[in-house]
Amino acid sequence: MANLNKVMLIGRLTRDPEAIQIRGTQSGAKFGFAVNNRKLNQDTQQWEEVPVFIDMEIWNRGESKQADRVLQTLRKGQQVYIEGHLKLDTWTEAPEKGGAKRSQLRVVVESFQYLEPRADGGGMTGGTAAPARAARPAAATATAARSNGGGYAGYADDDGGPEGPPVRGGGSGGDEDIPF
Repeated sequence: MANLNKVMLIGRLTRDPEAIQIRGTQSGAKFGFAVNNRKLNQDTQQWEEVPVFIDMEIWNRGESKQADRVLQTLRKGQQVYIEGHLKLDTWTEAPEKGGAKRSQLRVVVESFQYLEPRADGGGMTGGTAAPARAARPAAATATAARSNGGGYAGYADDDGGPEGPPVRGGGSGGDEDIPF
């Protein structure tokens, strides 16, 4: 039986990333993330944005220091594109707390892309973008560029460095770009 566990999201951080450590050797970061779903309100017949809140985690693996990069560059409110997979954590509470079985679904981030320039003025600004990873699908890069009106669209990838040709932002992203 075939299985697929892939998550692709565009949203905003709901809190600043926090450092996490497991057994003193593996380091990572965790942060809150929110995406919006559209839902038709049955009473008003109007479309409403309904936020979905997701717990995220990212890890430094080998030479890749993605978690360190997240801790240094991402902040609450910043919009990013994330690729990853789902992970279900299960545990039993301490007997003093009732000993109940608990579980939590998280997204483990494999790669992320900045969709806005950094607030402190660092990094790429204006209508240009940092190089995108060559192995990424063109549709994801184009979608990200359109979603931010041509802002920063650089990948933070597994090998710690950008590859491939530069990607230009998509202008204002509206229908006025279409020549017909």
